[in-house]
Amino acid sequence: MPRLWAAQALLPSGWARNVLVEIDETGRVARVSPEAPPAGYRTGILLPAPVNAHSHAFQRAMAGLTETRGPDPRDTFWTWRQLMYRFLDRLTPEQVQAIAALVQMEMLEAGYSTNVEFHYLHHQPGGVPYDDPAEMAQRIAAAAQETGIGLTLLPVQYEFGGVDRRPLGHGQVRFGNDPDQFARLVDACGVALRGLQSDARLGVAPHSIRAVTPEAIAGAASLALGGPIHMHLAEQQAEVDEVHAAYGARPVEWLLGHVDISTQWCLIHCTQMRPEETRALARTGAVAGLCPITESNLGDGIFDGLRWMDAQGRVAIGSDSNVRISLAEELRTLEYSQRLRDHSRAAFATPSQSTGRRLLEAVAAGGAQAAGRESGQIAPGQFADLMALDGDHVDLADRSGDTCLDIWIFAGDDHMVRDVWAAGRHVVQDGRHIARDSIVHAYARAMKPLRDAL
Repeated sequence: MPRLWAAQALLPSGWARNVLVEIDETGRVARVSPEAPPAGYRTGILLPAPVNAHSHAFQRAMAGLTETRGPDPRDTFWTWRQLMYRFLDRLTPEQVQAIAALVQMEMLEAGYSTNVEFHYLHHQPGGVPYDDPAEMAQRIAAAAQETGIGLTLLPVQYEFGGVDRRPLGHGQVRFGNDPDQFARLVDACGVALRGLQSDARLGVAPHSIRAVTPEAIAGAASLALGGPIHMHLAEQQAEVDEVHAAYGARPVEWLLGHVDISTQWCLIHCTQMRPEETRALARTGAVAGLCPITESNLGDGIFDGLRWMDAQGRVAIGSDSNVRISLAEELRTLEYSQRLRDHSRAAFATPSQSTGRRLLEAVAAGGAQAAGRESGQIAPGQFADLMALDGDHVDLADRSGDTCLDIWIFAGDDHMVRDVWAAGRHVVQDGRHIARDSIVHAYARAMKPLRDAL
């Protein structure tokens, strides 16, 4: 039985010292013993490792390539999307696998344990299906096998180019499936996960109110078979206006009026909500999947985080476009967005918890819910999804408790992450993924023809 020991660890009851964690053969925590003598693998400041709740892996290969402006005087999300469509027209399954492996490696090195992949790149360029409808999903699964990350795979349903049911455009045809095709795709994705570790999970993702029928959104639960359901919601003002014009209601208002939203759901972004919508959606128990770095990069807007959490809303963090993969920076950006909007400081802090403590515990619990994964705490029966900060780091030495989290999030970066375990798999050691060299080499080889062509 693998054992690891930390001088301090964040447990469900709070901070504890000299903590011994024992992991069973299924990758779950078997026993947690505070005030134990050192034994087994010794690490730093032990924390629950959160889930990365929203990722489009292939977009990592575009990072830094869309920061210029063309003749349009105002660059927006929608002009970025057109560039993204042109880029993905060239991607092969082999390239997608190499990109996904790099993304997953970077997630693990940042402190995430699990990748929830919002997977919508299904077909060949031009929209012709592969012989295996889950060919691209197989590539995401193969990357997870290589990296050891936990995986929740969400095949995405995408039917139309807009709420008026216009046909998919040139860049979108690789995404599209009618309802029967999508049902077959979900089944094939389940097969793709069978070769992975037992902690892999399957869910579904109707892309958005504008891209699928109301019937598809209402029927998502029957396809998910108890797994998580994710959907983009209220990300851009143009989306809000389009839905309102078609259905006579704003996206959140329409969703709550037509679908039984529960803890099975994770709604992504939600940056365009009114106060009453924020409170009503929070009351459902659904998770808000936030991607602060991407939302900043695309100019989406600011999530009403304080109102949401004051209403007992649940949150998870994702890296979305993967323009930058950094758990600490996602949490910092979320907190700073509230400060900038409200001209405040320590926005999420409470009298009993620092900002870093409240944010980490919130996204650990919310991410586990969003992934359909038994994790989020260092406790018996939970998957051993763990991360450790370097207790010998110059800024962390002789620090304890919540202060360590605040230093990591607000004064530090990913270099403070020393070890990461995903369901007991010790995949990051001394700050490096155990297969970093081979993964980076494969990514560089896959990217060369793309760079030459763009």
